[in-house]
Amino acid sequence: MPVLGMGGFFFRANDPDALNAWYRDNLNVGAGCAADDTGPVDQWSWTVQGGSMVFAPFKADTDYFAADKQFMLNFRVSDLDSLIAKLDANGIEVITKPEWNDPTTGQFARIHDPEGNAIELWQPPAA
Repeated sequence: MPVLGMGGFFFRANDPDALNAWYRDNLNVGAGCAADDTGPVDQWSWTVQGGSMVFAPFKADTDYFAADKQFMLNFRVSDLDSLIAKLDANGIEVITKPEWNDPTTGQFARIHDPEGNAIELWQPPAA
């Protein structure tokens, strides 16, 4: 199969420069960012660690994220608790619910970017 993985995610924003800065500063996501142990940073891409990725269209009437949004991001994280502490310190509301967590699927939290896009933070279970 010729598809090897996700090559990019492109979406509209009211203020792309400000939204890029928000993702970079709060989540280390976007051009010029690199996950730990992934090598040098370049100005155009975000270098990520390998691993699984869920690609799943949802029903049009799902209540899993806002009805006026076409997508929800899900970022795989290595230390959800420390990221939540950073986000709290930056004044970003973090939503957690015990029923979202399961030993077989991992731990979850939810935040929203400044333009209201839902972002699910997922720490997979320890291998």
